[in-house]
Amino acid sequence: MSPLESLASQGSPSTDSEAIITITETALAELKRLRDEDPDHDKLGLRVAIASSPGEDFRYDLGFDEFLTAGFTDEVRTHDGLKVIIGADDVESLTGAVLDLTESQGLVIRNPNKPAAPEVPGLTSGDELSAEIEAMISAEVNPALAAHGGFVTFVGHDGEGTAYLTMGGGCHGCSMSKMTMLDGVQTMLVEAIDGVEAVRDLTDHSTGENPYFS
Repeated sequence: MSPLESLASQGSPSTDSEAIITITETALAELKRLRDEDPDHDKLGLRVAIASSPGEDFRYDLGFDEFLTAGFTDEVRTHDGLKVIIGADDVESLTGAVLDLTESQGLVIRNPNKPAAPEVPGLTSGDELSAEIEAMISAEVNPALAAHGGFVTFVGHDGEGTAYLTMGGGCHGCSMSKMTMLDGVQTMLVEAIDGVEAVRDLTDHSTGENPYFS
């Protein structure tokens, strides 16, 4: 990745010692090995960024970047000699994540956070009905989907009885996700909330990879 040069001249990035993500020992050893292959390895840090859009399951970009030219709003942490650079916009979504190395998938990020809902013009998301839907999703719907590693995110409603959601984790890209949405999530919401008559899935399932463990 290229550094955020437009921000570099504005000051120094934050280098507070509290870690944002956790890197396992095996992942750290591999990252150091890859970094040290570069002649300028002493200038390089690992930039971790979220590449997906709101409403999509998290996808990540990992690449080595010159940490001395990190932008003013970047957060830089040191993990046993490896600098890790995270942009301010991604800090909240990456806090608590674990970067690991597996034999089957290589470097992977396990993230306990959920993607932010996309903003869709024409939908309402801040009224009393929205609060009821979000409470139902948190208390009933997502715990039921958690057995399959999945979850749904409320996007908004159209004021005419249709609630719009996205699906992530085990539901994203899964061939059974549409049936799960129509027969499971929709039934739960319609039966529990008077203002909901139908549910619509806004997820682009073509981007789903490893649908059970993404």
